[in-house]
Amino acid sequence: MSLPADAFQPAPRRATEAETISRPSLSYWQDVRIRLGKNRMATAGLFILVLLAFLAVFGPHLADYTYYEQNLEGKNLAPSAEHWFGTDDLGRDMFVRTWYGARVSLLIGLAAGVIDLVIGVLYGGISGYLGGRADEIMMRIVDVLWGLPYLLIVILLLVVMEPGVLTIIIALSVTGWLRMARLVRGQVLQLKEREYVLAARTLGASGLRILFKHLLPNSLGPIIVLLTYTVPGAIFGEAFLSFLGLGVQAPFASWGTMI
Repeated sequence: MSLPADAFQPAPRRATEAETISRPSLSYWQDVRIRLGKNRMATAGLFILVLLAFLAVFGPHLADYTYYEQNLEGKNLAPSAEHWFGTDDLGRDMFVRTWYGARVSLLIGLAAGVIDLVIGVLYGGISGYLGGRADEIMMRIVDVLWGLPYLLIVILLLVVMEPGVLTIIIALSVTGWLRMARLVRGQVLQLKEREYVLAARTLGASGLRILFKHLLPNSLGPIIVLLTYTVPGAIFGEAFLSFLGLGVQAPFASWGTMI
């Protein structure tokens, strides 16, 4: 079947529409929000995290008990309408202690993660951007700290300092930033030779602007992935230290002391 030639006509063309943008541009965080909404597993994980944070804040107020109130006559009770999670060997309500302990564990995990993020990103970014002798010296310092037994350093700090939440955060952060620093250094070394970095340097951009405007934003992917491992690692570290008696002290509760 042949079509007549007059069935095809050129579309009208206007000079004013030549530069028209087909759709509005999206910012980085708008694109992140759209991608997150399309990923069901990520959305479900975010919902669980928000639920845990909500219960950590408001959970202890949902029951008429405190995390330290003892009742030896009602110890080791099974879950019931009065005690939703039962009681422990001292008669304390486990529901309240669970969510009060979530406050402590999440605080330690998030605080240690943020400290590792800030120190590791700054240290690794500066080392990778400077390069040369400065990079050699800074990385040898990291290698020395990396070679020290992590658990030994944490236990020594907890023995020397007074046990508490702040002490645990400091102990977990002393060497916790090393992995982040090495990751960021590698990313910066790879990105600093890209064309847009050379163009920014040619146009007179300062080193700090290049680092914080171009290099670190383009390294956010690996940084966020490592941060998602750092926070639960700090929570597990606190649980282990509390289990050994070096973490949160009684009558305070954390997931480690409850274990």
